[in-house]
Amino acid sequence: MSKLILSLFPTSLGWFGLLGDGVSVHRVEIGHRSAASLHRRVAGRYAEKSDWCPALRSRLEDYAAGDRIDFSDVTVVLPPLTDFQFRVMDHVRQIGYGRTESYGEVATGVGSPGAARAVGSVMANNPVPILVPCHRVIAATGRLGGFSAPQGTRLKARMLALEASDS
Repeated sequence: MSKLILSLFPTSLGWFGLLGDGVSVHRVEIGHRSAASLHRRVAGRYAEKSDWCPALRSRLEDYAAGDRIDFSDVTVVLPPLTDFQFRVMDHVRQIGYGRTESYGEVATGVGSPGAARAVGSVMANNPVPILVPCHRVIAATGRLGGFSAPQGTRLKARMLALEASDS
């Protein structure tokens, strides 16, 4: 894979980074406490820094500030996925703002009832959080489950609360 372009910016949810090819988003980093932390996380993955996606940056800043934003039109490039992984990512991308589904509901929704743990694994490796809103997938008990972004489930809780207050 060729090196990508990095755009990084502060939001009320922490530092965000977008890695892409100038047209499509390949990776989203969210919730970093500092620009330096984000740089360390993506070191070696980008060739240059540029505000290559100002419209998307603005939408993400608005989302982090509490605005109801739909990202379904954003073109993402995902790494090679199995059929199951693709179905999970596609299903989760359709979970609307302010809504949640359990890992089990997602598994059933993609035709694999009983595969809740496998859904969790796919979510833990989601390279484009918010664009594929893995934070909206929670445990059947209502607990948050995991969240692999910096700040972990604390950030997940903040994002869900932000969406709940505007839904």
